[in-house]
Amino acid sequence: MENRKPSLQEFYHQEAVPQMMKTFGYRNRLAVPRLRKIIVNMGVGKGAEDIKVVETAQNELTQITGQKAVITRAKKAISNFKIKQGSPVGCRVTLRRRRMYEFLERLVRIALPRVRDFRGLNSRGFDGGGNYTFGIQEQNIFPEIETDRLTRAQGMDVTLVIGSGSKEASYELLRLLGVPFRGK
Repeated sequence: MENRKPSLQEFYHQEAVPQMMKTFGYRNRLAVPRLRKIIVNMGVGKGAEDIKVVETAQNELTQITGQKAVITRAKKAISNFKIKQGSPVGCRVTLRRRRMYEFLERLVRIALPRVRDFRGLNSRGFDGGGNYTFGIQEQNIFPEIETDRLTRAQGMDVTLVIGSGSKEASYELLRLLGVPFRGK
């Protein structure tokens, strides 16, 4: 395994941090918002009754992110959806450090441009803490997934945890990192 930083991580330290310091008036480099983690969640919906669907989703998420996905289970029973407590309902991965930057780079440069009729991400996906969440309709936009082997189209939620406390600072950071937003 090589020790080279992903180019997006280098860009953050060399270009984005000075730009953010100038724009928002931060005096210390450590005060500049940074990407803390990326959480990728894939719920399987009606496929939760069949364990093979959950395992397939887990394998696909592992291929996409490069890190083993954890199966998530229902916290409580919901009779209307025929879900028992403890039954598998999806899978998720939490990416940090190197893998986080590698995934974001692949997402921004390779996967999102492959989305049909893509005009940019909605800038209203920020929460009060400055974190950004968006959904991806199909997993086949990632080159790691072989389209021929797909049994069903599966979407996923991606949360970029920034922890800046400010929507504006988080928006600017993600914009500098190359995340394509629709015109504000």
